This record gives sequence, C-alpha cells and structure tokens, in this order.
Amino acid sequence: MFTAVLSPACFLSNPMSADPNKTPQSETLPEGTRIGVVVSQYHFDITGSMVESARDEFHRAGVAASDLFVVNAPGAFELPYLSQEFARRNDIDAVIAFGLVLKGETDHDRYISQATANGLMQLSLEYAKPVLFGVLTCSTLDQAIARSKPATAGGELDKGREVARAAIQALLAADEIQSTDPSQQS
Repeated sequence: MFTAVLSPACFLSNPMSADPNKTPQSETLPEGTRIGVVVSQYHFDITGSMVESARDEFHRAGVAASDLFVVNAPGAFELPYLSQEFARRNDIDAVIAFGLVLKGETDHDRYISQATANGLMQLSLEYAKPVLFGVLTCSTLDQAIARSKPATAGGELDKGREVARAAIQALLAADEIQSTDPSQQS
C-alpha cells in the first residue's frame, strides 16, 4: 500500500477547481503505482481526448508512462468486462473506463449507461480498488466535446483530467484509511 500524509486542510477546498497544470504535492502517488485504462473506440475523438488528459494528470501525480496501461474496447457496454480484466490483477492499483453514450431516438442510451455504471461500481467493490466511471452521457456531440476536452482544445470541463484526479484522490484516501492506527482513534 501507499504511504501518504494528508492534512485535513487538503479536504477543505474543491480539488477539481484547482490549477489544472498543477497537482498538489499531497496528490503525488508513490513510484510504481499502476493504472489500467479502458477506452471505448466509439467516438474515439472524444474518448481519446479524455485518455490524453488523464495521462497528463497521472504524469503530474508521478505515475510513470510505463505504469499506465491503455486498452481499447469496442464500445461502452464492453467497458465493465475489460475493466474487470485489469481489476483482477494484483499489480494494478486503479482502473478507469472512458466512453461516450449519446442520447438517441430510443431509450438505448439509458440501458447502456446504467449497465456500464452498475458493472463498474460492482467491480470496485468486488476487487476493493478504485474503478472509475469516465463515461460521458450526453444529449449531443457538442455537449460531449465541451465535457471531454481541455479549454486549450475547445472544451470546458476536461472530464478525463477530473476522473484521473478522482482516481488519485481515491488511492490516497484508501491508503490513509489503511494506515490509520485504530488505537489512536478517540
């Protein structure tokens, strides 16, 4: 497990609103942290952008390029299965699944989104490691672009970066929980 020292002050501000080019020292992961990333090939211009933002954020947090493993999935529905392949590996510390499900003329998008979200959540609980839902569920392609890309690429929200930061914070928080000495609790 990791050894992280997090002060209570690091929980007082919204970390997602911090400078996107700076990862706080308290969010630096230990050397050897390994991340599995599964990316849907459907709308790869969108999902690939999220992977690149996540890759940059993990790099800022100290994850070596050789410790970030990216595999392609045909679509969002296959994300839980392929994420499971990473989650079951003892050498992978966290998994992120990136995809895009656009609203169509039927309810198909709701079924795919719900199945994917439920599958990923179940993996996180089953394997006791972060398995993050980086699947955009948008009504239009313009909404997806705004949510997926950094401002420098014409986007607004940079969800790839946001999901990577959530993975980093989850890993550090889990380590803090594991390293807490129960005899020191009041």
